[in-house]
Amino acid sequence: MSNIIKGKAFVVGDNIDTDQIIPAQYLSLVPTIPEEYEKLGSYALIGLPDEYTTPYVADGGMKSEYSIIVGGKNFGCGSSREHAPISLGAAGCQAVIANSFARIFFRNCIATGEVYPVEIEAELNHEIKTGDEVEIDLANKTVKIVASGKSCASKDLGAVKAVIEAGGIFDYARNSGMIAKK
Repeated sequence: MSNIIKGKAFVVGDNIDTDQIIPAQYLSLVPTIPEEYEKLGSYALIGLPDEYTTPYVADGGMKSEYSIIVGGKNFGCGSSREHAPISLGAAGCQAVIANSFARIFFRNCIATGEVYPVEIEAELNHEIKTGDEVEIDLANKTVKIVASGKSCASKDLGAVKAVIEAGGIFDYARNSGMIAKK
């Protein structure tokens, strides 16, 4: 995995909960079944309120054109669902940038290896709009708005970066010899 993630941003506000990320009616989809994993991506962020007029995934699509989500405070709050980061990853999201994350969502990002939870202090979700290009440098712990060149610091992911890069906690454990390979 590259240390640079660059792409169009999808901007949301504070307190985006797991029901907004993937509503409960889609939790019967099984992420280990490839067709159902793809369907999960098509429903990513479908529960956002009507004020979000741009859909994260275009109607009838399976993937999003937005590889980075920029949120505010408390991203991923609500119910504990592994389906939340899985649906985002299935839609093509590589990272979620936010001022803070709900603990369980942060852990589920790591456990599933689907998306990088990148925490920042700057309130980028108030500075940029959906469609703006953003660049995340995981190695140097920076987030940059491409058009303006403005950059801000991100928190270090530390050892969990390797778990995400491995594809999640089970793949990491297999690759490091903690558990037997399949």
